[in-house]
Amino acid sequence: MNPFKLVGVLLVVVGVLGAAYGGFSYTKATHAANIGPLHLEVVEKERVNIPLWVGLAAAAAGLVLLVTSSRKS
Repeated sequence: MNPFKLVGVLLVVVGVLGAAYGGFSYTKATHAANIGPLHLEVVEKERVNIPLWVGLAAAAAGLVLLVTSSRKS
């Protein structure tokens, strides 16, 4: 499998997942304190939104890469 096909498949998968779920979330530790045996930590949940058009554009670009790379072979 040539690199263009691999990138095309990855773009299609990431684009479809981005369009289906609309983003992803993660947690990050913002503050921590150790006071003797006591350990305090503040964890915030962050969300990254992916617009629908970005997911669809990535999937379309992946399809274009797949089609053009298969014609060259």
